[in-house]
Amino acid sequence: MIEVHAFATPNSVKVLIALEEMRLPYELKPVNVRKGEQKSEAFLALNPNGKVPVLIDDGFVLAESAAILVHLAEKTGKLLPKDGITHARVFEQLFFHASGLSPAFGNAGFFKRSSPEPQPIAESRFKTEGERLLGLLDTKLASQSFVAGEEFTIADIAHFGWIGRIAFPGLTLDGRPNLSRWFETVAARPAVQQAIARVETIVPAA
Repeated sequence: MIEVHAFATPNSVKVLIALEEMRLPYELKPVNVRKGEQKSEAFLALNPNGKVPVLIDDGFVLAESAAILVHLAEKTGKLLPKDGITHARVFEQLFFHASGLSPAFGNAGFFKRSSPEPQPIAESRFKTEGERLLGLLDTKLASQSFVAGEEFTIADIAHFGWIGRIAFPGLTLDGRPNLSRWFETVAARPAVQQAIARVETIVPAA
């Protein structure tokens, strides 16, 4: 049985969406990051970086949500096209997410909501970058159904994890019809809805 050590976070929900889409049974192990449980000795033994999610698959321990998505896709042969060009496009979007979208959203949200004191320059910097990246995705989605092409893949799951929490960094999908269409399409998938419902049983997402 696969174990997922997670919380109601954008990165955690990505893994649950993949598991639900691939119909893999799993056990959800809550790690309350608001209480600092990710810094406990037991959790650090799984991930010394002290971050959720962590997946345990038949004794194999893996951290980092993008790496977990790739592992599950390769394990099942699902949501990662074998065609060379499309395969590469999926990885292009995964790296775009990891290097751009995720840190921009995370930092915009931190400086807006969690900074000990106002940091208007930093808040503006990361919010502006988030807006720019959303614009790039909207343009891409004008000519294709999903972020890596015409198929729903783990790249869509990666982006949805953070775009599903778009209010956290103070961003919106207003004025981005293609990205809005994509978001509604992904959000309507039964596996996505099931994953969100399950992760929010841990604690409602703020």
